[in-house]
Order: sequence, then C-alpha cells, then structure tokens
Amino acid sequence: MEVLEMLGRERCTAILRTDLGHAVRPAMRAAIDGGFRIVEFTLTTPEALEHIEHFAGQTDLVVGAGTVLSIEDAEAAVAAGARFLVSPVTDPELIGWCASRDVLAIPGTFTPTEMHRAVRAGAEVCKLFPAPSNGPDYVKLCLGPMPSLRILPTAGVTLENAAAFLRSGAFAVGFVGSLFRPEDLRNGAFDTIRRRAAEMTAAVRGASSRIAS
Repeated sequence: MEVLEMLGRERCTAILRTDLGHAVRPAMRAAIDGGFRIVEFTLTTPEALEHIEHFAGQTDLVVGAGTVLSIEDAEAAVAAGARFLVSPVTDPELIGWCASRDVLAIPGTFTPTEMHRAVRAGAEVCKLFPAPSNGPDYVKLCLGPMPSLRILPTAGVTLENAAAFLRSGAFAVGFVGSLFRPEDLRNGAFDTIRRRAAEMTAAVRGASSRIAS
C-alpha cells in the first residue's frame, strides 16, 4: 500500500484539530511549508471535508481524515480525497470497510489486547491513544512480545520526545496540539507554526537516520 510505505518513510504526520475555521487552511499550509508531507484533518474541524479536498489535490501530499467514527464518515472523507482514516477507537466494521477499498485504517488502541484485535480485524497501523505518561517506554513494552506491531502515537507527542518514541520502536508519530498550539491559531502566528514544523520534521529525520544506521 503506497500510503503505508510513505508513512514508513516520512514517519510523522501533522494533525489539525481546531474550532477556528479561519485558521485551518493557513495553519496546515504552514505545517506543509515546514516539511510535513502527511497531513490529517479531524472531522470535528469546521469544513474538514472541504479542506481535505483542497489539499488532496497536491500530488506531493498524502491527506487523511481523523475522528472517523462511522461508515458514513468514512465514505464522505474518502469521497473528498482522504487516503487514510484515523479513529479514536477500534471498530472492526470500519477497518474492514477500509481494507476492501485499499484505504489505510489507523484505529485508536491503548492496550496490547486492543492492538492485537485491531490487527486481526485488518489494521496495519495502530494509533496509540490516549498517550500514556511514559509513552516511549510503553511503546517499547508493547513491542516486546509483539514486534510486528506498527504503533503510531499521537496525543502527547512533542518536539522533545518524538525521537524517543521512534527510538523505542514507534512506526511513526503524529503531532497535534504541540504543533498547532491554540494561541498560535488564535493569533494567526503561522510563521511560528512553520518554524516549529521544520524543527519537528528535522528531529524525526534525525532520529530515523540514527535508527537506520
């Protein structure tokens, strides 16, 4: 699957969740200008489908939808151009729907049991949600008995701990509030978001190169 391969190369996503509709497009543009190539709009964001459609037109990006909770959500998001669907929960029916359409499903999981069930349902990547306080150590512990898991932590990932998550074996990481800080969105500080995005993608690339060597 092309999206899975790209996620394995890029190893990071920019995830935008906000109720400030006017800030959505310039904020995500800032993250892209800072180096992100895999981006996600949660469906709780105003006009999320329109934003997905807009950015999905760029051939150098992979665009996905988050907070997908039903088949109806999934159908609307894929019709808008989403190529991966993220959920805070594990829904076997939704995972199966994605698998039958070559859409990458990233269900929300927390325990090893939930991760195992998600994989058995057909998920190739498991979102770690919510993030435990000892995130990198938790990822490493989960991978001990199940090294084939592809775990993608999101909430709780920061510039400071992203490399630790990756060194612990995380398949990729997702940046949410640490990238799109509410005060920056309110104040239109999009240059600040761009600079932070550049720091985050550089940190991920640095961690990935150390792991590869």
